[in-house]
Amino acid sequence: MSTPQRPPDRGTSALTAFAVISGFVAALYVIELVDTLMSNRLDQEGVHPQQTDGLVGILFAPLLHGGWGHLIGNTVPLLVLGFLVLLSGVRTWLAVTAIVWVVGGLGTWLIAPPNTVHLGASVLIFGWLVFLIVRGFVSGRVGQIALGLLILFLYGGVLWGVLPGQPGISWQAHLFGAIGGAIAAFVVVQPRRRTPAPLA
Repeated sequence: MSTPQRPPDRGTSALTAFAVISGFVAALYVIELVDTLMSNRLDQEGVHPQQTDGLVGILFAPLLHGGWGHLIGNTVPLLVLGFLVLLSGVRTWLAVTAIVWVVGGLGTWLIAPPNTVHLGASVLIFGWLVFLIVRGFVSGRVGQIALGLLILFLYGGVLWGVLPGQPGISWQAHLFGAIGGAIAAFVVVQPRRRTPAPLA
């Protein structure tokens, strides 16, 4: 008895992809404005590692930023990488984002030092980046492999951010966001079916 498979996401238009990611980034700016008006009190709602009540921060951390400079620095990669993921379909983007969001937040909560707060959408940037690099090798689609290699060439240097070293930067969120992106590639992407060659 065959198991019914989930129909593949058919992708979306460039206009829709741009509208969705622009709306998402605009929401981040609205949240940062509210945070500024509240004297940055929302920043305490990020991930508090190894504290039970700090788990709630997993839900909010990617939406919060430690000031306008932090958000502005994340804006272009969020727009570019989010747009590229969205071209595969809104449903794919939602699934990939959810996996990266949870894996990135939970991993940060587990291994980051206590008495720290971790926030920022860079967890999504690293997750989307690794997803785009890995998915072509999972799907076997030449176009996706080529795009992944191009993204690796353009943004590969960013991946050094998964290593500890720079004070004030949550390398734990970067690392587990990247791991979440790789997991998402294997969970969400369907390998291309190959037509069997005739025997005769």
